[in-house]
Amino acid sequence: MKRTLFGAVLALVCMAGGAMAQDPAHGVWQTEVDDGAYAHVTLAACGAAVCGTISRTFDPSGEYQSPNLGRQIVIDMVAQGGGAYEGSVWRPSNDRVYIGRMNVNGNTLTLRGCVAGGLLCARQTWARIQ
Repeated sequence: MKRTLFGAVLALVCMAGGAMAQDPAHGVWQTEVDDGAYAHVTLAACGAAVCGTISRTFDPSGEYQSPNLGRQIVIDMVAQGGGAYEGSVWRPSNDRVYIGRMNVNGNTLTLRGCVAGGLLCARQTWARIQ
């Protein structure tokens, strides 16, 4: 009886831990081209939020070593439910941080950076690579 109960509890703990680790935003995403270049961004947990770091960069000639490698581009995106997140986003081309909103739908991620309290926004659609 103890062995069966222990096994059931262990299975529930493992399933709960796996479910918590499966945030739909986690993974590697390819950005749209911005100022002639694009990047691969790795999204992962940062505390209770999701953050994204530039992991690879590309221009028309191929992969290159951007000075932005390793920089955080998606900052403290907090899940709002239904694949929606709110936080901040950094745009490398002008070195500015914007109010950020993110929506994940399967292998598509829509990222918005806004100013003026959300009145003026730019949007990119990213594709999941991993």
